Amino acid sequence: MTATTLGPRVGNHGASTRIILLALVLVLPACSSVATRSPTEPITNSLGMKFVRLPAGEFLMGSDESAASLATAYPQYASDRFPGLSDEAPAHLVQISRPFFLGQHEVTVGQFRRFVQASGYRPESEADGTGGYGYNPGYDPAKSQRGDAFEGRDPKYSWRNPGFAQGDDEPVLNVTWNDAQAMSRWLSQHEGKTYRLPTEAEWEYACRAGAQTRYPNGNAPESLAQVANIFDASAAKNWPKWKAYALATDDGHAFTAPVGSYAPNAFGLYDMVGNAWEWVSDRYQEDYYASSPRQDPKGADSGSMRVRRGGSWHTWALYARCSFRNINTESSRYTLLGMRLLLEVDASAPQE
Repeated sequence: MTATTLGPRVGNHGASTRIILLALVLVLPACSSVATRSPTEPITNSLGMKFVRLPAGEFLMGSDESAASLATAYPQYASDRFPGLSDEAPAHLVQISRPFFLGQHEVTVGQFRRFVQASGYRPESEADGTGGYGYNPGYDPAKSQRGDAFEGRDPKYSWRNPGFAQGDDEPVLNVTWNDAQAMSRWLSQHEGKTYRLPTEAEWEYACRAGAQTRYPNGNAPESLAQVANIFDASAAKNWPKWKAYALATDDGHAFTAPVGSYAPNAFGLYDMVGNAWEWVSDRYQEDYYASSPRQDPKGADSGSMRVRRGGSWHTWALYARCSFRNINTESSRYTLLGMRLLLEVDASAPQE
């Protein structure tokens, strides 16, 4: 998979072809015990971030969809794109044993600015002097291994400047995993609660919201236009060589969109797919799903890579599926990469 569509991804994936297991498909409706109630009224924290309470539940995590099935669904992609998705398998039952609050939206530029001002924290894109990545239409793609218009690291780029204008209501970018940890720690100390990044399992549970389809709202790539800001005709105008991979729709957002601009999923969460990649807490292990615990898995015990989920405004539909996994080092910062925080439910609160 090229970093052009994903950002700088690291790691090789096995080339084994997966087979859809008929027996597994037949039991899918019985595998999910996610509550189907209406989304709860969100609560708002000290930075103006809204959080939705999600119930405990059980779901089928990952994907066993075969390379042949994906090739049929995404005919414009080269055949070598599909075997590299083997880290999504095997699909396996996961139990989320406790309810939790999840950010209704991705952390915005304005919320992150308020955190920086209140805490005195210096994000890594500024603190280490190397900057971040940014969009530069005049950048010579021959200088980039990705062959695109993203340049960096460069001190002129940071969470304040990803190379294009952003409003305070758009998702913050160029934040590292360590930046997300710092924001979580400060909020926890400031409010006397426990904030953190979601685990990979919590994130996928929240993204699916009871669905077992490729996307929160169905299987068809074009259906993403209803729920996600991903690579479409508006973005393809800046990247004409990738036009074949763009959704046919034009939502008017060539870059990030204000959070909540698209329809929410069944949990009342916005932009779980698209707009910005979202850090999760887990360390990455390619074959982790083969041996992960059924209850509340937390990722590999060791490893230098962290997982990010959900795709961005520059992501192709294949990589915006609920099950897709992407990775970076903890200090990575990129013009497609943001975050969404989790707030733990008080241990003394009634369980569902």
